[in-house]
Amino acid sequence: MIDGGVDEEIMLEGAKNALKVVLALNEGESLLIVTDEHKRDIASAFAQAGSELGARVRTYTLPEALRPLMEVPAEFGSELEHCKEGGVIINAFAAHSTETPFRIKLLEQEIGTNSRIGHAPGITASMMTQGPMTVDYAKVARNADHLMNKFENASTVHLTAPGGTDITLGIADRAFDTDVRIKPGAYGNLPAGEIWCAPIEDQADGMILCDGSIGDVGQVSSPLKIEVRGGKIVALESTDNELVEKIKELTSVDDMASVVGELGIGLNPKARLTGNLLEDEKAGKTAHIAFGHNTDMPNGKNDSKTHRDFLFYKPTLEVEYLDGSKKTIIKEGEFA
Repeated sequence: MIDGGVDEEIMLEGAKNALKVVLALNEGESLLIVTDEHKRDIASAFAQAGSELGARVRTYTLPEALRPLMEVPAEFGSELEHCKEGGVIINAFAAHSTETPFRIKLLEQEIGTNSRIGHAPGITASMMTQGPMTVDYAKVARNADHLMNKFENASTVHLTAPGGTDITLGIADRAFDTDVRIKPGAYGNLPAGEIWCAPIEDQADGMILCDGSIGDVGQVSSPLKIEVRGGKIVALESTDNELVEKIKELTSVDDMASVVGELGIGLNPKARLTGNLLEDEKAGKTAHIAFGHNTDMPNGKNDSKTHRDFLFYKPTLEVEYLDGSKKTIIKEGEFA
């Protein structure tokens, strides 16, 4: 149980808000919380919130001595036995940049139980008490639906941004989804507050200028230019040579790690720009493009064992539709 201080009460309410609205936890359902020694306070908040909502709560703690993990611990399978009938799973643990393959494998096992999964690697107490977890999620869900409707029958989307991003993505038959309404057999991030799609893997051409944060790496000290041709990264450039080498390594884990995997748009008005992509990518007036795994997204074909997001500010999105018409739906971060 968490203590009764003000912050703890706000954290409890944030956990309850997400469990009720985003994950639709029902009385009597199973709630499994996967955590580690770094996020025990957050895990406790979710456990107490789940108990108060009438769920059957279990907690599994990742073995710290084996981290960074490359594989899902064998004993975790027995925990999933309690999720055979679905329910809700919360992944609230510290984020390691080299653990992406483990996290993908973990999600695949969890999705296999038909559970609704709140995925929150790197979640912080500040997010729970001051930021995006305190938002009116019902309102964010309405805004997400409104924006996703703007992409119906889209063929391509052209993204530009003041920092220098200028890239066109093919998105025909690649439906958008959102993390503010998580369905059985699917996952979304906590904090929630974005929409996303899996762009066509060989139909991305142009330049991404990442002047925000990078998944598991943090805020860039110097902007990173990513040149993309035929959906694949062909060049990286920055005055921060160490960053370039790190991203080269992270996007060469396998053949598909440097192939486009996601377009995401932030919608959470309480998400702040902190350098932690888990929160940054939910912030309004931001967009992000990821490379790597997307087979868990509608019609995604990228089966990489890793996934890396690159965020930029104040995007403008012009959509071209299958009938040849065009419409600017976001201009410098604002809904048009």
